Amino acid sequence: MRVPYLLLDIDGVLIPFPDDEGAGPASHVHHEVVPSHRDPDDPVTVWLNTAHGPLLMDVLRTGLLTPVWCTSWRQDAATLIDPLLGLPPFPHVDLPRPQITTSHPNGYLWKRDHVDPWLDEAPATWIDDDFTGLDHEWAAERTERGPETLLLQPDPHVGLQMEHLAEVRAWAGRLAGPRTLGPATSSGASAA
Repeated sequence: MRVPYLLLDIDGVLIPFPDDEGAGPASHVHHEVVPSHRDPDDPVTVWLNTAHGPLLMDVLRTGLLTPVWCTSWRQDAATLIDPLLGLPPFPHVDLPRPQITTSHPNGYLWKRDHVDPWLDEAPATWIDDDFTGLDHEWAAERTERGPETLLLQPDPHVGLQMEHLAEVRAWAGRLAGPRTLGPATSSGASAA
């Protein structure tokens, strides 16, 4: 079986939406970054939890998932967000810049029209704060026809939590099935 993808959004997942006073959670550190399409004199303020980098790396070191950014940050995720979290550069789904006024122009998350063909028949877990019921139906239908699909939807004002990554790890572990530690001995036990 193919190693499943871990598709990660940024806004509302790694960067929670600010509160009414415009501040991020106390667990997150304030940074100013300049995405590639912005003027250097007009940086973007982001709040990142430095604990997310090590937590993500713990999941990725299992070898059970292939991380891919699935965000409107596109290639800027690898150049701006990865270094701040201490992550190696992840590839990204090449999303367009649609001229839309809602993230659900067809009743579901706009990214899905690009993610579905990109995934082809690969299994995937996708963490995004902006799914609708139609996205969850898509994931269930996709799983029924073969490619296991898990959607996780953090609260956009709180962002990614340990329990989300625990669920991702457990899901990927179930897909991988039992693993042997080494060649079997004559007694049938695995040699370590």
